[in-house]
Amino acid sequence: MTSTRSRALRAAVELVGSEGVRALTHGRVDAAASLPPGSTSNHFRTRAALVAGVIEWIAAAERADAGVPEITTREQLIAALSRMIEAQSGPLAARTRARYALFLEADEDATRPLVAQRDVFEDWVRAILRDLGGTRAEQRAVFLMATAEGLLLHRLTVDPDAPVDDVIARAVDAALAR
Repeated sequence: MTSTRSRALRAAVELVGSEGVRALTHGRVDAAASLPPGSTSNHFRTRAALVAGVIEWIAAAERADAGVPEITTREQLIAALSRMIEAQSGPLAARTRARYALFLEADEDATRPLVAQRDVFEDWVRAILRDLGGTRAEQRAVFLMATAEGLLLHRLTVDPDAPVDDVIARAVDAALAR
């Protein structure tokens, strides 16, 4: 059985992901999670604590979902990044929208888990690019990540069916170019 805290956090992510940060109230989370009134506030006394809890839950869920594969070829990198974008803009879209909304709304201390998560991902991309294309490629990690993030945002906001593989292949090729 799922704990009250977990139910509240899942519901909070769905609320923020579908209705925005303003929907994040203790009462709305209780209702969305089908919990008795006051349940969420038992775990998160203030709205700031609730926001921090949601952010930490998102970061933990992303780490658990990562299943970071070993990448040794250009094709594997394209496939891995494409799958990540498709998942984050498809079945995990609400969580992705919530992450973006909370990044914009929360203070620097609260977003620290998400920033740390991104730093780990950037280190992973840098290492792969270095292994596949050397130091010059490693220096293009931010370019590759920005392209992937832009495509993800485009799929979330404009065109959920925008092609992924071709865009990512071009970005990977540009990052690996000599």
